[in-house]
Amino acid sequence: MNRIDRLTGMILLLQSHRVITAEQIAEHYEMSVRTVYRDLAALGEAGVPIVAEAGVGYSLMRGYHMPPVMFTEHEASALFMSGEVTEQVADDSLRGSLRSALLKIRAVLPKERQDQLNRLKNAVGVWISSPRKDDEQRSIMPLQQAVIHRRCVSLGYNAGGRGEITSRTVEPLGMMFYAREWHLIAYCRLRGDFRDFRLDRMVRWEVLTEGFQGHEGFSVKTFLANTLDEHEIVPTTVLFSPAIMDRVRREMPCTCAPEQVQPDGRTRIELLAWSQEWLIGWLMSLGPQAVVEHPPAMRQQMREAALKMAALHT
Repeated sequence: MNRIDRLTGMILLLQSHRVITAEQIAEHYEMSVRTVYRDLAALGEAGVPIVAEAGVGYSLMRGYHMPPVMFTEHEASALFMSGEVTEQVADDSLRGSLRSALLKIRAVLPKERQDQLNRLKNAVGVWISSPRKDDEQRSIMPLQQAVIHRRCVSLGYNAGGRGEITSRTVEPLGMMFYAREWHLIAYCRLRGDFRDFRLDRMVRWEVLTEGFQGHEGFSVKTFLANTLDEHEIVPTTVLFSPAIMDRVRREMPCTCAPEQVQPDGRTRIELLAWSQEWLIGWLMSLGPQAVVEHPPAMRQQMREAALKMAALHT
């Protein structure tokens, strides 16, 4: 990004925040804080009314707005692709709002840009293994609004998928999509601690009128990183038959080494999964076309799972 585009973007970034720190601007543009200070000074010299509040951050003077900015070809294409990807992990409530927003963006584009997006739409497809959308109760938008407006949520939760339903009141702090499911990150009053609730394990939930306060310093991303670090992640080496490689690439968890095609045509992949129970279940679903090579403990667990399955069918 050249400096002119960056300075223009910095004004838009300031305009979209009530207040923002130099460190946050530096993180957004992946540059040094020193460069941020230099750019802010340049904007001030150019007449942009930037207000600096010591210990708080930067903002634009009230009432100042940039005129509408036209999207470049790359920006319009990026927005379209983002929408295509997001549709695969969104429910109907979020998908409808997304389509409405993209339609408004498309409407202000010149005819040439609209034609380019139409060609792109016909030439590009995105498919992601996404959460089930057959239950209206799993609607994302109301929970998202509960996070924004800091409203408590009452829910019945199937902890660990064991069928034991507990009733809880939680204070929702964020939502994350990982491991092909949406997760509500919240403070659980029942447990007196922060918890990660999978939406597919919520048997019921209701947004309450009761609000909550506190948790200002809580970071959803930090919480999730710490939660995953607490689980023992064991690298598992698996051989996959060629016939299922398309499915494997769509569904497999994180890998920690490049794929290795073997002389017999099978592909060796080293997988990382924070849930060994889930990984065993997934590998079992692939049948004899997935063979665990390492570690020995995982081979033994796969063998025991297969014997249990066979015993049910004798």
